[in-house]
Amino acid sequence: MDDGNRIERLLDEYERQRSGLADMQRRMSELSATATSPRREVSVTVGQNGVLTDIQFPTGAHKRLATADLTKLVLATYAEAKEQVLNEAAELLAPMLPAGLDAHKLVRGTAGPDAFMPAQPRIATSVREILGMGRPQS
Repeated sequence: MDDGNRIERLLDEYERQRSGLADMQRRMSELSATATSPRREVSVTVGQNGVLTDIQFPTGAHKRLATADLTKLVLATYAEAKEQVLNEAAELLAPMLPAGLDAHKLVRGTAGPDAFMPAQPRIATSVREILGMGRPQS
């Protein structure tokens, strides 16, 4: 196969990935998760990135709690909902990431500098071959 065909295939693959990325971004913007406390005192809903979008008190049980206890309960329930939505985001993102990049760490901001700027640039094997760079080192 000549270089022109390889480049054409790479451009087609690029367009496919770009289209997939637009779909993934749309799906990410629609993410939502709701958690309810064990005794149903509070229900918390979060959107993408764990942004609080709703809080409900489905029963009157919260009225029997001291303010400090209710605060702890709301925060714990929020944390549960946020964890759910971050896990959903990581699952959506994972197929779009290069091998070895942890989507869960990436969405939580704990991936480290190698996630963004690895020691060796991520270049498709076919591009490495065209450029005469050989296979990436492990």
